[in-house]
Amino acid sequence: MTDKTFKQMDKVYIFNKSQNPDPEYKTEGASGFDIASNEDVVIEPGQVELIGTGLHFVLMSYHEAQIRLRSSLGMRGLIMPNAPGTIDEDYRGEIKVMLHNLTSLPIKINTGERIAQVVCAQSL
Repeated sequence: MTDKTFKQMDKVYIFNKSQNPDPEYKTEGASGFDIASNEDVVIEPGQVELIGTGLHFVLMSYHEAQIRLRSSLGMRGLIMPNAPGTIDEDYRGEIKVMLHNLTSLPIKINTGERIAQVVCAQSL
């Protein structure tokens, strides 16, 4: 979208208030779509950071959004301590992703870097 404000995808409406492109399913058979960091963050060894995406979801009734770590971040020593994160249909705040650095070195997350996948599912 050119106005970067609203997009309907499957079972979710996305309001994009970030500086990143709208999320999209990359292939026809993809079960989820990637979301990206809307900020530069350094996660120190052993620390947990909550990373903003600038996205807000409105889910259809009886649906949830599951936030899952991208495998490429797992290879760098990051995990989501609350994986999968769950976004309920009544939540309207910014979608944020919690990342925990398990390594002994700082890890930088850049603005625009894809940090998680979102899978929408029926909740009942």
